[in-house]
Amino acid sequence: MTDTDEALVARVTAGGDRRAFAMLVSRHQGVVRGLLARLTGGAPEADDLAQETFVQAWRRIETYRGQGSFRPWLCQIAYSRFLMGLRREKSRQRLLDAAAREPAELASSPGQPGSRVDLDRALAMLGDDERHCVVLCYAAGLSHSDAASITGLPLGTVKSHVTRGRARLKDWFDRQESAA
Repeated sequence: MTDTDEALVARVTAGGDRRAFAMLVSRHQGVVRGLLARLTGGAPEADDLAQETFVQAWRRIETYRGQGSFRPWLCQIAYSRFLMGLRREKSRQRLLDAAAREPAELASSPGQPGSRVDLDRALAMLGDDERHCVVLCYAAGLSHSDAASITGLPLGTVKSHVTRGRARLKDWFDRQESAA
């Protein structure tokens, strides 16, 4: 029988059970890496941040209170690491520069409709809050409430960002499809 996340956390906090923590990492690393890859736009940076996320989770596991599921708590750490990385590396400016160059790049290299590159390009066209909310809700599979808790935005604002972001992504992909 597979232990629940809460049972594994209890084993880690009670005696530093590394196997239990490894099971938690194994269970959630795909979501964390996927979330960070969509937020950063790059796998190498996302892998580094995911590793930092799990190191931080190990160090702070006793702060998990068992309210809600373990995944949002872990995604909160990942999102915080992402924001710290933005400040530290000035990635925000790089994303804005990429978004400003986007129309010229699309004309010169259209890519295949539906590719990962297309999704990353489309996400780069969203504003930061919209992109963060869309990625948290769709890439990480979190609820609007969890995304609100993680970002610190009001629930209604998160819902608005997700709705607007989804509409802008659909419009972007519709334009790509009609141009192809």
